[in-house]
Formats: sequence, C-alpha cells, structure tokens
Amino acid sequence: MRVTQRERVPVVVQGRGRCRTGARALWLGAETAVTCGVLILLLVVHQLWWTNREARAEAREQVSVLEREWDISPPVRDGGGLPGDSPGESDVGGGEGEGAGAGAGESSGSVPSASSVSSGASPAASSPSSGAFAVLRIPRLGLTVPVAEGVSKRSVLDRGYVGHYPGTAGPGRVGNFALAGHRNTHGEPFRYIDRLRGGDRISVRTRARTYVYRVDLVLPSTSPRDVGVIRDVPRSLVRPSYGYDAPGAYLTLTTCTPEFSSAYRLVVWAKLVSTG
Repeated sequence: MRVTQRERVPVVVQGRGRCRTGARALWLGAETAVTCGVLILLLVVHQLWWTNREARAEAREQVSVLEREWDISPPVRDGGGLPGDSPGESDVGGGEGEGAGAGAGESSGSVPSASSVSSGASPAASSPSSGAFAVLRIPRLGLTVPVAEGVSKRSVLDRGYVGHYPGTAGPGRVGNFALAGHRNTHGEPFRYIDRLRGGDRISVRTRARTYVYRVDLVLPSTSPRDVGVIRDVPRSLVRPSYGYDAPGAYLTLTTCTPEFSSAYRLVVWAKLVSTG
C-alpha cells in the first residue's frame, strides 16, 4: 500500500523546557525534604543528648559547690535558713505539718498549681530561687541531684535540678516534702524512678543534717491535675486507693509518664525513717 504525499504520518515533538522544569521541581522537592529531615534530626539530638549533657554538668557542679560549702561552713541555725532547717519547725514526731500548696506554673513532671491544696500552715522558708538548698540521693538509681525551690522549667527543672513544690513541707518535717523532676531531656533525673520498690532508700542532705526516707508506695499513673498526691497527707484524688490517712513525714517524687509524654504523672511516696 502506498502512502501519498498528502497522507503523511504526524510526528509529535515534546518541548525540552517542560522536562527541565519538572526535573528542577523534583530536585527542589527532594532538597527540601532532606533539609527538613536534617533539621529534625538536629533538634532530636539537641533535645535527647545536648540538653542532658548540659543539665547534668550543671547539676554535678551545683552538688559539688553545695557539699564543699557545707563541709567548710557550720550549719545554719539562726532562722535565715532553708526549707527544713529553720528553727520552730519540728522534726517527725512533733509540731505542725507544713502547707501543701502546689507551685505556680506547670512543668514536666509536676502537678499544676492549686492554691486550694494549702492547709493554711505557713510554708517552709525558701532558698534563693537561683540556687539549690539540698542534695537528693537515690542509691538504687545511682542518682545524685540538687534540689531547688520551685518547679519552674526555665529556672529549675531545665537546669537538671529537682524542684521543691512551694508550700509543701521542708525535708524531714511533718507533712509532705514534694518534689518534681524531668523524666526525659534536660538531665532527666527522674527517668527511672519507676524502678523504685518498697524499702529502697532515699536520702536528702541539707546544710544542717541528712534525712533518710524509705520508699513505701508507687502510683504508676494519675492525672496531671491530681493535686491530692502532694497534700500534707497525700492521697490521689483520681485513684483514692493510693495514699495515706494519717499525718507523717512524707517524701513525694513526681514526674511525667509514659516516657516522652506528659499525658500522665508517675508518683513515688516514701516515709522518713531517720535523721542524721
């Protein structure tokens, strides 16, 4: 069959410009995805490694400064003291319980502010907001960390410190010495407190003396707004089967749970067993 001149086969010619534009867009998209991935990776490294490194270094230095000062200078007993060391406060076995109001501002590992928690008693004397007043040790976890007044993220918890809820009892006093700490990042001092078991020893050293507590109860999970856990006589408002009915000298540790989440709070309670 012959093809005449009039019956020519049509030829489609694609423009090169469109191909180049599509390839360029694809390349830019890939570059953007890689850049975003690198930035996210750097953010994760910063949060999970660098903040821990910085906070732990500062916390270790603060512990060294405190203990060096305490070893050189005599205990403070003149009323200008720190939580748990001021005169007029009674050790376990006598005196009034301290107030149990939660600190202002929310923080990772803390129970939110609730002024209604306070029992009306005068709060323990406060240390300067920029410094620590005690050293917390948990041998089972190999943990040694400074304790500072307040539960602010920026000035206390993000520095790798453990924070003392303002309005709760001082260490060694009748009432509830309530503390908060990060579970993850910024030193994560309370990361493994879920491993604590009944009978485990916890010590709190201040300039004047050392208080030894023993772990008694663990509340695996409760609401971030369960302020009952830091009251003078601690008892969960969400899970009332967890807690106490009688006054005593309690230590409360609070942090976030599960790990890498702030959805709930993990609570560990201990009782004072000796003062040295």
